[in-house]
Amino acid sequence: MRTIADELEAPDDVRTRIVVAAYALFSQRGIRDVGVDELIRESGVAKATFYRHFPSENDVALAFLKRRDELWMMGSVVPEARGRATNPEDQLLAIFDVYDQWFRDDDFEACSFVKVLLEMGADHPLGRASIEYLGRIREQVQILAREAGLEDPEAFALSWHILMKGSIVAAAEGDKLAARRAQRMARALIADYRE
Repeated sequence: MRTIADELEAPDDVRTRIVVAAYALFSQRGIRDVGVDELIRESGVAKATFYRHFPSENDVALAFLKRRDELWMMGSVVPEARGRATNPEDQLLAIFDVYDQWFRDDDFEACSFVKVLLEMGADHPLGRASIEYLGRIREQVQILAREAGLEDPEAFALSWHILMKGSIVAAAEGDKLAARRAQRMARALIADYRE
């Protein structure tokens, strides 16, 4: 599987350099623990250049969340799950195979969207953005559920997403088998929603 680091190698574009630095810092430490001065230092740009591209730390954090969605969920998890199976039910289950591999990575850092939502709160612009990105993930599950012919794809996706997020939290607690456990529960959920 192509890693996020593969996508973020030595960019020449100043804006991209800032986002790359923010990505590494925010995904590991959260938003509040990282200051603008550190972002400037790590990206190797002048303060004026930083503020020309990102008027505030929230702006660079929003760019980080967008990049996370592009690289991880839409760029890796969904296509990887679709590529591991030929039918939509198995593709849904393959999400947890992708997660299993992710959870075993030495640099597993959990879900940035959940972390930012909990860190900043649902009313904060970054919290609202995180909710939007989590909704995009749920939409992908809903599409697969519809393709699989499952009843009430929207309700199914809400329940499925609980398993996804719960397995991430369990993995962050140290449960390396969280994806396998969630996948067993996911099989039962699929059976409950079959038409």
